Amino acid sequence: MLAELGLNTKEIGVATMVLFAVIDIVGSIPIIIKIKKNAGEISPFKASLVAFSIMISFLFLGESLLGVIGIGTSEFAVAGSFVLFFMALEMILGVEIFKHTTDGKKKTKVASVVPLAFPLIAGAGTMTSIISLRAEFNQVNIFIAIVINMMLVYVVLIMTKKIEKILGEGGIAVLEKVFGIILLAIAIKLFSTNVKLLV
Repeated sequence: MLAELGLNTKEIGVATMVLFAVIDIVGSIPIIIKIKKNAGEISPFKASLVAFSIMISFLFLGESLLGVIGIGTSEFAVAGSFVLFFMALEMILGVEIFKHTTDGKKKTKVASVVPLAFPLIAGAGTMTSIISLRAEFNQVNIFIAIVINMMLVYVVLIMTKKIEKILGEGGIAVLEKVFGIILLAIAIKLFSTNVKLLV
């Protein structure tokens, strides 16, 4: 029955790990705290719902949009592997390659969407990962992985301050390095698998 639906626990597990590493919600806790401080407060539910909507839209419509401009999933996956590669280096080496900006004047309602839901949670890296995963995995497995990640994001947003106290700066830094290495390995696999299809 599960096979008929295309469900695969291995694909779900890998896709969940990829998205978790890319979204890096735990590593983003200091940024989330800063956004909360500037905005006064944020809505975890609204931020999670908006991010979920963006990711699901890109999962089902992203390939069609790429087709309009004549780009296949393999080409996008190869390009995406470079983005993931640099994101991994950013996490491992502690350098800033991608610039993140926040506007301290945003109100709670706006801050929950921009910059929290987009681009912090559902940013370019996340959307690139979704399209890249589509080149190898079944849609339903990626969908489940997105749902799992959004549940985790929601929990983290609610418990931001508690998690920061429990892990401390050192714990968050270690997690970021570990997921950076995982992301680096995934980027290399995405590149090696899909670059062959372009020849």
